[in-house]
Parts: sequence; structure tokens; C-alpha cells
Amino acid sequence: MAEFKIRLAPLCVKLTDSGCTNVPTSARRAPYPFGKTRQISLIGDKVRAIPQKKKRPMTRLLVLHGPNLNLLGTREPEVYGRVTLEQIDQALAARAQEAGAELESFQSNHEGALVDRVQAARSDGTEFILINPAAYTHTSVAIRDALAGVGIPFVEIHLSNVHRREPFRHHSYFSDQAEGVICGLGWKGYLYALEYALDKLQGASRG
Repeated sequence: MAEFKIRLAPLCVKLTDSGCTNVPTSARRAPYPFGKTRQISLIGDKVRAIPQKKKRPMTRLLVLHGPNLNLLGTREPEVYGRVTLEQIDQALAARAQEAGAELESFQSNHEGALVDRVQAARSDGTEFILINPAAYTHTSVAIRDALAGVGIPFVEIHLSNVHRREPFRHHSYFSDQAEGVICGLGWKGYLYALEYALDKLQGASRG
């Protein structure tokens, strides 16, 4: 007995107020109310919509730089290095973009401005904070409380090894709240912190 194989051409239908009508098979999408389009398929005599993939929102990170970090590259380069703050921010932005994430950097010499930016992060979609509090590390209960108040995970970063410096630099108001602390690795400490944040957030989103 001869065996025949038949290939059925895809069937497209047009959704109208009065029902479904055939349209040319070259039409791969059919209009539906409000001017949008949606792919459909026909199973038996029933039309069903093909689920559309939802676009995953971009991971959003915030980098905060404390006082005097705008002087990087010229301020005590033997301690803080010769890389400028702009160069650090550019490197972070490039890595974030490569990973499909959105990153914003903010520097201020004023405690209140940093507190305001932390508070704003609660409502702008920020998922992780990288912060170098600089001198505020040892003094700012206000920034500490702001971070605790918004509940966004953060990594504390220091360019120099603060534990090899003056005793007053050994205490941090942030370390016991931070996910981790990176110090003494120069500007690359920012990159290491970013890699940790990306892995944590994007790993969690992959489930």
C-alpha cells in the first residue's frame, strides 16, 4: 500500500468583530483591537493566541561616591592611584552595558545629597548599590540609616586598605549592613563589586 505524506500550509486568519476569515498565508500576524498585533494559530476549529515572550526588565544598579573622590587621579596618588573618577565610571558603565544592565553613578561632597540619592533609589527601580562612602565611612550615621531604610543590598568599597592606615579609619558605620566589603584593591575593587552584583541579580532572575 502506497504511503503519502501531505504538508499543510500554515493557515492564518483575520480577527474581526464578526468572526474569523481566511487571509493570505504570507500574512504571519493578525491585527487585534487597539491597533496591536498578535500571532495566532488554529488547532482544530479553534483559534488560540500564541503567548508572547515578556521582555525582561534591565537590571538597575547605582554607584555612589563620597566626598573628595572627584579628586581621584591627582589627590594622593600614592594612596588612591592615578585613575580618575570619570575613568572608573566609564569602565563600570561599559561592563554593565555588556551585561545588559543599567548603571548610574553619583558623586557628592555633601552628606545630605547622598542621603537623598539613597532614598530616591527606593522608588526608581534600583536593585543594588555599590558605595564608596569615603570619609563618611567613619562618621555618617545618616547615610547608614538611609541604606537601612531603603533595604537595597549594597557592597562597601574602599580604594585603599583602610586597616593599614590611621586608627580612626578602621571603623565603618556600613560594614555590618553590607553584603560585602572590598578594600585595598584600588579602582578594580569597583569592578569586582559590580561583578558580584550582576551575578547575584541576574543569577536570581534566571531562577
